[in-house]
Amino acid sequence: MKSLLVPFVVVLLAACNSEPPTEKELDPVHPLVGTWKLLKGTTIQENDTVVTDYTNNSSFIKIINDTHFAFLNHDLKKGKDSSAAVFVAGGGTYTLTGNTYTESLEYCTARDWEGNDFTFTLSFKGDTLTQQGTEVVESAGVNRINIEQYVRIR
Repeated sequence: MKSLLVPFVVVLLAACNSEPPTEKELDPVHPLVGTWKLLKGTTIQENDTVVTDYTNNSSFIKIINDTHFAFLNHDLKKGKDSSAAVFVAGGGTYTLTGNTYTESLEYCTARDWEGNDFTFTLSFKGDTLTQQGTEVVESAGVNRINIEQYVRIR
């Protein structure tokens, strides 16, 4: 009996003396999961390149959990400096294989975008996420490269 008790006590003491696991050790999460603020977007369609700064007149966030994503975009002046207030939202599920991220858009204020998949290549540098891919929505006449830069806000 004494020979069985000694290993049990050693294991028990070791467990009591060790540091508690960190949150990441308990629940490891991919660096993609979180809340992201869009800083800049670049779209290239045929010979037309448009760069949009999302830090001045609008606020755009993307929220990603372990299975779903959602995005919200609105103008900061509530439509007071233009003919109408801007609000765009959407979301759905995603898959992630290595650095290949594919969004399956299930909900969107631009309804003809629903039901489409969009595949992006992801890169991370500190708290900055860059995603680049091609968006094709035939019903909206869209076939363009989209490059977006986000910063983690949570």
